[in-house]
Amino acid sequence: MLTQPTVDKLNAMRLNAMARSFMEQTANPEMARLTFEERFGLIVDQQMTELENRRMKNRLKSAKLRLSACIEDIDFRKDRGLDRSLIMSLSGNQWVRRRLNILVTGPTGAGKSYLACALAQKACRDGHGTLYQRFPRLLQDLALARHDGRYPKLMASLVKCEVLILDDLLISSISRDDQRELLEIIEERYDRKSTIITSQLPVKSWHDAMQDPTLADAILDRLVHNAYKIEMDVKGDSMRKRQRSLDQQADSMTN
Repeated sequence: MLTQPTVDKLNAMRLNAMARSFMEQTANPEMARLTFEERFGLIVDQQMTELENRRMKNRLKSAKLRLSACIEDIDFRKDRGLDRSLIMSLSGNQWVRRRLNILVTGPTGAGKSYLACALAQKACRDGHGTLYQRFPRLLQDLALARHDGRYPKLMASLVKCEVLILDDLLISSISRDDQRELLEIIEERYDRKSTIITSQLPVKSWHDAMQDPTLADAILDRLVHNAYKIEMDVKGDSMRKRQRSLDQQADSMTN
């Protein structure tokens, strides 16, 4: 049997992994011990694996995560205030399937953004579309989008993703118009999608940090009651300072 025409056809159909698997099987005499169904199943499996890997890479690219973070690299030292069992439970993404939120609070350098990106990265790996947005920058983008016609498209991207990260909420005061923008996003996602929010302020202080108490009530009502709350701490050096120290040590060892 001439294998090259079959390989060429598979490649023409962009079934490149199947083509490679087929060639590998023809070059391996041990494969003759398998039935046709078994060999064909292995070929299909390899194509499916490549497809899933490509989709995962596309999800990670579209997510635009601020940090290259993953669950496996989270530092669970006691002085960080992280509950290992809770984080590992969240890594199973049941919260995404149940359309729940995660609120991560703590001081500067506690690692809030890293944790948020790690949870989102795990969601991407497990097939969930994710999008990262730093909240102060998002407000600027929304204001510009209203004037250049991009507003519906930008809002649609915020609403449709399965996991939305809003990083650095309330790092500075927000106007009533900003609150309305936030409420619009949260309202559209409520009970439909999941949101991760990070903030330096504890959740109990969010209401007072917003100008309009009525809008604040509406926002918090849609965010808090169906959310996991993670309060992080920093005792001693911040995570950024620790990382810089580790990087300097690594540089000194290589020089």
